[in-house]
Amino acid sequence: MRPFSLKKQGKETFPALTGIRAMGAASVFFVHLPFDFGFKIIIDVMVFFFVLSGFLIVYLYYDDLAVKSGNFYRYFINRFARIYPVYFLLVTIAILLSHDHRPVYLFKNYTLTHALFFIQKDRAIQQSWSITAEECFYLLAPFFMFLIRRFNYFSSLLSAMVLFGAALWISYMPFSFLHTPGFVFSVTFFGHFFEFFCGIFLALLILKNKKKEAHALKGSRWTNLGTCGILGAIGYLLLTNNMNDPHQAFQFYFINNFFLPIPVAILYFGLICENSLLSRLLSLNLLRLSGRASYSFYLVHMIIIESIAIPYVLPHFKGHNNLYVIFVFILTQLIALMIYLFYEQPLNMFIRKKFSPKQ
Repeated sequence: MRPFSLKKQGKETFPALTGIRAMGAASVFFVHLPFDFGFKIIIDVMVFFFVLSGFLIVYLYYDDLAVKSGNFYRYFINRFARIYPVYFLLVTIAILLSHDHRPVYLFKNYTLTHALFFIQKDRAIQQSWSITAEECFYLLAPFFMFLIRRFNYFSSLLSAMVLFGAALWISYMPFSFLHTPGFVFSVTFFGHFFEFFCGIFLALLILKNKKKEAHALKGSRWTNLGTCGILGAIGYLLLTNNMNDPHQAFQFYFINNFFLPIPVAILYFGLICENSLLSRLLSLNLLRLSGRASYSFYLVHMIIIESIAIPYVLPHFKGHNNLYVIFVFILTQLIALMIYLFYEQPLNMFIRKKFSPKQ
């Protein structure tokens, strides 16, 4: 394999991947508040986030966690600072708006265990099931990286497959925890483990070649290959999607959870190593800023749609649905940017500096 270099722009090592976060968050928004084109396309874009999480966690912490045990504490502080402050703020707002103060409801939402149980009314923020999946991965990632260092990648992958099998076995039990196989596949880390592991494989590949004397790969072969694979998989899912048919549902989960992550990882490899038109577009300053605020955007958008847009904004756009969607999207972006600039980022840095052990 030809050596390559990592393209850096500003303070970001992977600016195009930050742009991917912006596009992914926007896609989720338009699923929940679609344009009026006479039809509605629903695509599970979480595979892009899960592959990216697997890549970034291993790329950032694989060597760091191998140095000394004290780095585990720093790792968990960093993960807490990244995820919990924004989630705590927005889930509190959602709970206050719902007027639901049941102890079990509060416990599940504040501990991020709500998406391990099949009770949708216990989710203050519906899309936050993916944050539970991410948290499960964060907790298990040091163990997975230990197995990779001690043995190899496939031993770590095998351990995740064992957890997946155990989750499926539990899902047949008569209680709400993990509920059904379909629930495991659709909203838990265990059903999405392969997506994270495609990102892990990419991170190991990049780390292996990072120190070699290198130059960027020419052309956009890997970017194009990944893009074509993604479009092919999504096109097939759109043509065959019938979740009421058990055979079609299994086919959907197989393609979405176990095939689609492969071209996504290939696309990310191209965006990292090739100076393609797509990587340059995704690296634009506006997209990168939106990408940095994408976590706040992802969590806050349903609160804005349900509590502000529908009751107060929609009446002013009667007969102009598409303008309404654009207006709410821009409004949500502005609110998310304010949350990021004045709450998320400052509090993130404060917690890291205050509670992380000194180097």
